[in-house]
Amino acid sequence: MLKFAAIDFETADNGRDSACALAIVRVQGQQVIQTSTRLIRPPRRDIFYSYIHGITWADVADQPTFREQWPAIQEELADLDFLVAHNAPFDRSVLYGCCEKAGYEPPPHPFHCTVRVARQTWKLSSNSLPIVSAHLGIPLKHHDPTSDAMACARILLAALERGEALPPFLRAPRR
Repeated sequence: MLKFAAIDFETADNGRDSACALAIVRVQGQQVIQTSTRLIRPPRRDIFYSYIHGITWADVADQPTFREQWPAIQEELADLDFLVAHNAPFDRSVLYGCCEKAGYEPPPHPFHCTVRVARQTWKLSSNSLPIVSAHLGIPLKHHDPTSDAMACARILLAALERGEALPPFLRAPRR
């Protein structure tokens, strides 16, 4: 049975170690089985992207750092076939940047991108998360990490349900 997690990071600044929020949506088979969202105190006080995601220093000042939260995050990411994100290179770079800064090894899972899945499956004029979500009728509050990760998970599930032009990683034998 396929097991994956869709993840979405929000960042405070241009540093890939500046996660200020993380949502994880775990999927088993065709069902969402767990959703978690956590605020993260970034390594620097200035949050440049509050205008995008609405997270301010006041929201995260008393939150644990990524390093402090890693054991719980790592547990949530255990026993998965892969991770997925919309624009996966960004979220992968944040995960790896935060792990590096904290002195931890990143999870060993392959990382896949629903932008690529959408491009191969639906041939839309844009593969942005709002456009793909609207096309599939998925509710979205863009840049809310929980909403973004849930939409990502549902995009991949919709591609699996459709069964057409699936990327090779989705055709591999499943446990």
